[in-house]
Amino acid sequence: MVKRVSNPEIIGWRERISLPEFGIENIPAKIDTGARTAALHAVDQTVFEIDGERWVEFMIPVQNRRSPNRVRTRVVDEREIKNTGGVPERRLIVRTQLLLGRHRWQIDVSLANRARMEFDLILGRTAIRRRGILVDPGHSYLLGSGKIPTEIKKKARSKDPEGQRQ
Repeated sequence: MVKRVSNPEIIGWRERISLPEFGIENIPAKIDTGARTAALHAVDQTVFEIDGERWVEFMIPVQNRRSPNRVRTRVVDEREIKNTGGVPERRLIVRTQLLLGRHRWQIDVSLANRARMEFDLILGRTAIRRRGILVDPGHSYLLGSGKIPTEIKKKARSKDPEGQRQ
């Protein structure tokens, strides 16, 4: 039986989002229900270990920013994901907080070189599943700004281990 949400939040096929733990604020993202996993433009990926756990350091060269963000975070998985051409490629998966309108939750994101793509971030269906969200493919930016509220910025900074963002 399918559970129906009585009053779903309607979003456009493009929305402004934030990833506060990665220092990313108010960037356009494509809501891609044809993609399973979210994908973030990340370059210069270096995998290393801390206390037996895999971590990755990478750069996020977000469009319309003076300098890219350097991020350090734990790797939660590594899996084969089909690229836009349908060819499987091995990608690292990390977990971070997503802000979409008034909503906030953790998502898994694959790291990919999206330099030739229009959007630095795509949100696949698993990132929005079971969130009471309905995508309207005929509209864009229905939720307004993806700015991070001050209290979330402070919380993200306080969780930021030394050297995670530079």
